[in-house]
Amino acid sequence: MMNENKYKDIKIIFFDVDGTLIDVNKEKISEKTLFALKKLKQKGIKICIATGRSPIMIPKFKDLEFDIFLTFNGSYCFNDREDIYRNPLEKEDVKKILDNAKIINRPVSIATNKEIVANGTEETLEKYFSFAKAKVNVSDKFDQILKDKDIFQVMMACDIEQREHVLKDTLESEITAWWDYAVDIIPKDGGKGKSVNAILDYYGFSKNQSMAFGDGENDITMLEAVGHGIAMGNAKEKIKNIADDICKSVDEDGIYYYLKDKRII
Repeated sequence: MMNENKYKDIKIIFFDVDGTLIDVNKEKISEKTLFALKKLKQKGIKICIATGRSPIMIPKFKDLEFDIFLTFNGSYCFNDREDIYRNPLEKEDVKKILDNAKIINRPVSIATNKEIVANGTEETLEKYFSFAKAKVNVSDKFDQILKDKDIFQVMMACDIEQREHVLKDTLESEITAWWDYAVDIIPKDGGKGKSVNAILDYYGFSKNQSMAFGDGENDITMLEAVGHGIAMGNAKEKIKNIADDICKSVDEDGIYYYLKDKRII
């Protein structure tokens, strides 16, 4: 009975994608997890995909539409009617990052809310994009897009020890990552947590009416921003340590069993 009372007012749940909704080894969502998401929709609970991916790299699931999309680790959020939150990178920072990447011979991919282009490619970057069933798009439009469009995220292959160099001389940017061999670069005042707050404000929901599931370092601020932050069983210890609770791993249908156990579905 305590569980039922504790979670009866949940109005919105945020879901990370890779390692949370999708097992990166199987590269697909399980039937039980998909069933759970559909049940939430039927109950009138809003579901938000919360990912480092761009809008054009969001996965499609059979017979399911998400209510809200938190993309680029929170830098661009929208629903089917309008933009909810926009927070692009500073142009001067993007130029610095490109200069720094060139020194260590790393190609860079930049993302607007409509397209993703790169100034080159390499095997690790290709692997990174493959997790989202996408390919690196090396384009001669790179410089023009950089000049004319808002850049919401920079993606590049990067060893952990190279991360500090990548951000050298930038003022308003930071690295977030869910994989040790590549990074997403976002605004320093960004991250999933800030955009979660913007989405809650937009819909008039309180913190206690929100829940989130995640497994990566880029999910920490999101798990802290909601009333009920749930770490996946496959998450690293630092994510589990800050979470309010832990569910089974993604390959054990952790989301389904957690929502069922807490009588949310």
